[in-house]
Amino acid sequence: MKEIILIKNGELALKGLNRRTFEDMLVKNMRRRLESAGKFKFTIAQSTIIAEPVDDNVDFDEAIERVGKVFGIAGFSRAAAVEKDMETILRSAEEYLAPQLLGIRSFKVEAKRSDKKFPLTSPEICRETGGFLLRKFPHLVVDVHNPDMVVTVEIRDTHAYIHGKQIKGAGGMPTGSAGRAAVLISGGIDSPVAAYMMAKRGLELIAIHFASPPYTSERAEQKVHSLLRQVSKYSGRITLWVVPFTEIQELIKDNCPEDIFTVIMRRMMMRVSQKIAAKDNAGALITGESVGQVASQTMPAIACTDAVCEMPVFRPLIGMDKDEVVAISRKIETFDISILPYEDCCTVFTPKHPRTKPTIDYVEECEKALEVDRLVEEAAKNARFVPISAY
Repeated sequence: MKEIILIKNGELALKGLNRRTFEDMLVKNMRRRLESAGKFKFTIAQSTIIAEPVDDNVDFDEAIERVGKVFGIAGFSRAAAVEKDMETILRSAEEYLAPQLLGIRSFKVEAKRSDKKFPLTSPEICRETGGFLLRKFPHLVVDVHNPDMVVTVEIRDTHAYIHGKQIKGAGGMPTGSAGRAAVLISGGIDSPVAAYMMAKRGLELIAIHFASPPYTSERAEQKVHSLLRQVSKYSGRITLWVVPFTEIQELIKDNCPEDIFTVIMRRMMMRVSQKIAAKDNAGALITGESVGQVASQTMPAIACTDAVCEMPVFRPLIGMDKDEVVAISRKIETFDISILPYEDCCTVFTPKHPRTKPTIDYVEECEKALEVDRLVEEAAKNARFVPISAY
């Protein structure tokens, strides 16, 4: 009997002739994610991926935790791989599932017989296994409608697989299957959640952070590193670009009306981010904006920001309440990092009375006081590269 991880595809099962491409990408992501937990052999068969340890130097508990954070997986189970012999299956079910069965009151058995040459039908496998377990664990009862646990026996080409409770996967699509995008990350609650949500839809991430020393500290940048390391547990490796933004902010403060400062600042951020994104082969930007949350996120303000964008801008939080965003940040464990009290560039030079309904003509007129092209070129050119990975 050998323990393996039985992984069920999510949306990938709905793909057509290119499904294998998505499955191969998912396997590649899992292999990379599990690399430091041990060496696994992956086999793809019938919308299922089997991860089998190659040697005994595998941290199985750590591997299970990491698989649960890989996008593209609907569910997965720790399972026992045994010979396709009914007596072996029954003995192995008793031994392998005993710790789980001793802690429950009711169960049912489900069988999946992919190998039609196996002498017993699926109902017969269920009946044999259920009767055997009832004899070995007399405290149990069968409940086919609402069991505490479902015991599953799968008969496949090479082995029979026995497993109990299926663990819910991260869902979504394999990272990288939808392309590459750049997330603008400040260090607040919203942007890490936006990064997580777009990575779940298959985007590989790069991140862009604007630093304004001496107004922002080294601790503020380390906070961003910590946030991205946490997000990278789900998204995989992230490339971070740290952009020097002090000169731009000071020039905006000195030369532009205070009520429009934030909108002009965001337009400059978008211009710089597009240059960095294009250089790093990213085809879109991601922000954590939500309509009406702050003055720079009203519909007129967003229109002014988008006017300088030549690539798509994804805003996955656009219609979400703050408590919904906080709930996701707690789930992915970024919330406690996000609320650390370090200033970021979005909170320095905040106007007392920001304009909530700016017009593009007014903003463009105000920007004439700045050397926009030079400032954008220099900021993008001087951006600093930082690789981020959780493992």
